[in-house]
Amino acid sequence: MPQQHAVQSPEWWRDRLYGALCKRTAETNVFDDYYECEHPLPFLHEKAREPFRRLLKMSRANYMELVVDALVGRLEVAGFQSDVEGDLDDQAWALWQDNNLDGGSQLGFLEAAIRGTSYLMVSPPGGAQAGYRITPEHPTQVITEAMPGAPGDLAAALKLWMDDWTGRMCCTVYLPGNIYKFDAPEPKTGGKPVWVQRAVAGEEWGGKNALGAVPFGELSNRPRMLKPGASELRSVIGIQDRINKTIADRMMTQEFAAFPQKWVTGMEIPVDENGQDIEPFDVAVNKILIAEENGAKFGQFAAADLTGYLKGKEADVHDIAAITSTPPHYLLGSMVNLSAEALKAAEAGLIHKIYQRCRFLEEGLERTMRLAGIASSQARIVWKSPEWRTEGELTDALVKMSSLSVPREVLWERWGATPQEIERWRLLNESALQRAMGGDLAAEYGPKQPPGAEPAPTEG
Repeated sequence: MPQQHAVQSPEWWRDRLYGALCKRTAETNVFDDYYECEHPLPFLHEKAREPFRRLLKMSRANYMELVVDALVGRLEVAGFQSDVEGDLDDQAWALWQDNNLDGGSQLGFLEAAIRGTSYLMVSPPGGAQAGYRITPEHPTQVITEAMPGAPGDLAAALKLWMDDWTGRMCCTVYLPGNIYKFDAPEPKTGGKPVWVQRAVAGEEWGGKNALGAVPFGELSNRPRMLKPGASELRSVIGIQDRINKTIADRMMTQEFAAFPQKWVTGMEIPVDENGQDIEPFDVAVNKILIAEENGAKFGQFAAADLTGYLKGKEADVHDIAAITSTPPHYLLGSMVNLSAEALKAAEAGLIHKIYQRCRFLEEGLERTMRLAGIASSQARIVWKSPEWRTEGELTDALVKMSSLSVPREVLWERWGATPQEIERWRLLNESALQRAMGGDLAAEYGPKQPPGAEPAPTEG
């Protein structure tokens, strides 16, 4: 009988979160497989499956990767902006850069889009680490749980990993007050690891949590009120299977029916010594068919028409585009005489989806920055605009906005400049203005010739 632990004890949290993490990992592995083009092979009768395995593997066309990348490719943090005096936004951006979060955040956004959620972990300064450390964490290795009735307050978290050096499974339970470390040196019994306390040199087991809070920010993709984040692929993997099946059927047809089949009448079929019919012709593009019989006639059947397969696949691709708000030309790879207005209309659904996803991802980013000492109320996150415009369109819009007395800094922001670029440009403008004013003042108030003096000689 399994040992019962006191509710909310470190061991209770360990077992509870470990079970939830294993369950979620098993459920989301399918989405990871589809993103990596590890689709199940299209259905065929078991007897035909092995001979045609090569064709089945060739039939996988991975549209799932395009769906995810179209979203993640436009999720980019441009900087931080503060409305209070001081350099808080610069501090936030320095922390972001010191932890390589330009790339780290993209890793988190990608896993969240595929599996529904991912995490950023905050480690406090200590030892050789001078500042806060922020690292992206994979959703198969980390899970959190919120307080009942208070989804914004985390009660506990578990980080799980396999130590490749020792072969041990390790985990750490994070509570607001303390941190507890375990490992499982023995093989699993009954499907569950046998956990023991993990000792770390120089640390007390169950040591104090220096942050005073569960050190994770959750990057959640399309969550609902009573449900966690969900994969972007949840609704379309069935359509991907349909596409693979259509391609497989088309390839079978190409293999056996796309080459026009020949027929002949009015001739005797030769037989071998056992009385078995011998195929009289070796048909190829460089061969001529000849028959000695006077009444022999030759002909051929029409080649199989592949149009139906191609249209079926295209219809399925359009379904993926509609369900995921992915512009059809991203998936079909073709644009014919599309105007700028038509392209903008085609991307309207994707842009709306990106803004919606940013709202929820921002919650996890803000919690992460708060844990690292940056108040989100004072240094808010600035996203790079997901909309793509031509230089002419953008310039024309900004010129019209400037005629309405919109401040230069706002125009620079709309142009796409980061907060750091805006500050640099502002300082450069101030410096240029000071130099210009200095020249004007020197001309007006500089040393002048006394009355009646000869004018200073000029060159030339």
